[in-house]
Amino acid sequence: MAIEKKTTERLTDLSKLREQSREGGGKKRVDQQHSKGKLTARERIDLLLDEGSFQELDPFVSQWSPNSVTGNEPHPGDSVVTGYGTVNGRYVYLYSQDFTIYGGSLSEVAAKKICKVMDMAIKNGYPIVGLIDSGGARIQEGVVSLGGYGDIFLRNTMASGVIPQISVILGPCAGGAVYSPAITDFVFILDGIGQMYITGPDVIKAATGEIVTHEALGGADTHAIKSGLAHFRLPDEQQTVNELKRLLSFLPQNNMEDPPFGMPDDDPARIDESLRDIVPDDPVKAYDMKDVISSIIDNADFLEVHKEFAANIIVGFARMGGIPVGIVGQQPSYLAGVLDIDASDKAARFVRFCDAFNIPIITLVDVPGYLPGSDQEHRGIIRHGAKLIFAYAEATVPKVTLITRKAYGGAYIVMGSKHLRADVNLAWPTAEIAVMGPDGAVSIVNREQIAQAKDPVKMKAELVKEYREQFAHPYIAAARGYVDDVIDPKETRPRIIAALEMLANKRDSIPPKKHGIIPL
Repeated sequence: MAIEKKTTERLTDLSKLREQSREGGGKKRVDQQHSKGKLTARERIDLLLDEGSFQELDPFVSQWSPNSVTGNEPHPGDSVVTGYGTVNGRYVYLYSQDFTIYGGSLSEVAAKKICKVMDMAIKNGYPIVGLIDSGGARIQEGVVSLGGYGDIFLRNTMASGVIPQISVILGPCAGGAVYSPAITDFVFILDGIGQMYITGPDVIKAATGEIVTHEALGGADTHAIKSGLAHFRLPDEQQTVNELKRLLSFLPQNNMEDPPFGMPDDDPARIDESLRDIVPDDPVKAYDMKDVISSIIDNADFLEVHKEFAANIIVGFARMGGIPVGIVGQQPSYLAGVLDIDASDKAARFVRFCDAFNIPIITLVDVPGYLPGSDQEHRGIIRHGAKLIFAYAEATVPKVTLITRKAYGGAYIVMGSKHLRADVNLAWPTAEIAVMGPDGAVSIVNREQIAQAKDPVKMKAELVKEYREQFAHPYIAAARGYVDDVIDPKETRPRIIAALEMLANKRDSIPPKKHGIIPL
């Protein structure tokens, strides 16, 4: 009986410790978290994972001893909840920072918990999701806390291209902490609540005299539109989690798997007559490339990435005939779809992600060239544009390119051309493939002829018309084999799906090397 009683007491102690770990920083701090419109770390996990699937790791880990400076007592689990579970039946590892415990600050043991779950994710080949809500390094622990960030950054880097890494900014993320999300593949940020910056407003004011608010400095608006750090901006935690689940549905668990096929309920042979009229007769008139995308993908289900950043180029995930694909396309309705520094960075990063995780790339081209001007040149458009060349040339996944209208100059080469190892290149009859647009070409080639004409305006118009008829079409490129076929626009969906099915067993490689030197 004595042994039975001892076991019962131990079970009681276990129950108490587990309850203490689960209650976070206590009711007062939980209420404070809710008053800010924020869920707790565990509530967020429950929202993300399939019901009953969460398996917690290290719930009893705590700092080694009470802190003599602040009087903080060790708390079971410390400031982060870690573990694994399933999202729609597929495993993910995750960590969720608990702001109710010491402001979610990173301690030595919290860093060790995060590193452990990241190591397990890499070893077992499952995505890692970080739910971030932290005041930064635990100041009282000094360099030990900073070392913890270094350990996390190392694992982020080692996991890059091996497993999908996703960061969700649900509160503050400041100082060195910002570099972990920056290394990960996708960053979600909660509007009005999520904030990221290296140096806060007080430090900036002291150092430079500039006065700026937390939100203006590093809020969702800043990172979704200006810096491009955030790929998705959502208004509340429920919608954030919904979009995160949607993203995961397109991704493989690791770089050795194919992305998850979805049995199509949208006829792969479906044609769309409206595509014949989508490109305006007027070559300078805009149209919305998203209408093309919606028409050719399964059920018009397009998950756009970086929707608010560099809107002159579109990137995102969809399925075609059930096959997950990454789509890259110009947006003629914004800056005429011109390539600039931000658009080049945005597209290059997306292409490299797709290539790392075996996701075929569909490129829709309507590009007038690179954005001209001294500002772009001085800020390095050559270097940034070269990133996109590098990304497409290096990619070994199936690559299918469709030219809908303009494909001028170097931008033609960059956008998934045959010269950069694209597998299937198609064009609509409206495609114009040339060194430059008719107006610019005539202005250079026929400069003297126009200047000497009795009516220069009329002469130029005639020459532009002649140039357009002679060169502004896809058949010269098709005659060279740079375009595999010129197709009826209504047949775009079945032609691309047929190409993807044909390329299912594609095997390609790059010369043996440690890694390429991308022009960063």
